[in-house]
Amino acid sequence: MRVIDELSIGFNELKLGVFAEKYQDIWDKCVADKLDYKEYLKMLVSMELEGRHHRRIKRLLKQANIPRVKEINDFKVDKIPGLEQSTVTKLVKGDFIDRAENLLIFGNPGTGKTHLSIALTREWCNAGRKVLFMTAAELLQELLKAKASLRSNEYTNKINQYEVLVIDDISYIPCERNEADLLFLLLSSRYENKSIVITSNLAFAKWDSIFKDNMTTAATIDRLVHHSIILKLNAESYRKESAKNSRD
Repeated sequence: MRVIDELSIGFNELKLGVFAEKYQDIWDKCVADKLDYKEYLKMLVSMELEGRHHRRIKRLLKQANIPRVKEINDFKVDKIPGLEQSTVTKLVKGDFIDRAENLLIFGNPGTGKTHLSIALTREWCNAGRKVLFMTAAELLQELLKAKASLRSNEYTNKINQYEVLVIDDISYIPCERNEADLLFLLLSSRYENKSIVITSNLAFAKWDSIFKDNMTTAATIDRLVHHSIILKLNAESYRKESAKNSRD
């Protein structure tokens, strides 16, 4: 009994949680099945690695700040003219992230931009990628708080630890010039280093309403578009269609 206690303590100190929990049960199974010690260790290691993988995915999903559950299989690709399932499949795979490219998703309200960006965030987290999802308004507030406390560089470095920064609804941030500059500086810091995903109801031609002057607007668009995939969700609003169907 003492040896078992010492093993449990040792496994826990080594942060081998599955070993500590399962080693006796797996040993009993190996004895019953007449498996040798190599098979015993192989089974334990396999279970430990699987447990660590699941805990990491759970942690990544929590860190991603996803506001609600949206699944990629529920995104209605057939409702979007010109959008192919193969395109969505490639985005899920995430090769563009390894190339530090961006994904820009445009469309009218209710066409699934947020659904798609949330679902992709979940898929990338499940693949082991570090992703952060924020609305543009949330991001701007955090940038302002960081500036006020003289932590702008610290906050930018923290954000840039994420492989992908998803900024949802960038069209809904009427802000002052100095606030827009903070957003510009953050986006610029990720240029050719880490990926950005942006959803917007506004075409590029109207982005001067966000960044306030033509030069900053042009510079922002240039950096975002240089290495990017652009999706245009030109479809009728799902919400409007659902309301219409409910009345019929």
